[in-house]
Amino acid sequence: MTANNRVALSSDHAAIELRQAIAAHIAAHGWEAVDIGPTTPESTHYPQHGQAAARLVASGDCRFGIILCGTGQGIMMAANKVKGVRCGVCADTFSARMIRQHNDANMLSIGARVVGEGLALDIVDAFLTAQFEGGRHASRVDMIKALEG
Repeated sequence: MTANNRVALSSDHAAIELRQAIAAHIAAHGWEAVDIGPTTPESTHYPQHGQAAARLVASGDCRFGIILCGTGQGIMMAANKVKGVRCGVCADTFSARMIRQHNDANMLSIGARVVGEGLALDIVDAFLTAQFEGGRHASRVDMIKALEG
């Protein structure tokens, strides 16, 4: 774990309960959960929540971000519009591990209507414990960064 053990968490209304379960889970494992909401079930807009969490990661205020919506897709698309963010949607532990090891992803997106809580927690663990391998992957991550302009 790095000196910055802060993890930004955000979701839309479809994923409040799963987000809160993830926040408690990562806190129990020594991470500081920076849960920026929402907290009420009224309909909300996932692009705003994805962007807010992504800004915390891009600024360095949080080491990682975990964002959720119904499928994980829309909120991930919004987060990836923020310069410096590399976010992937994962519905399995292998992909979560690989986006860290090969793509140096700094954000994870999960679909609350796609995976249950048990699997989601395993995906989070795989993401947070994996380390970027560097080497041949570093030049590819640099190519992704160059696309940001």
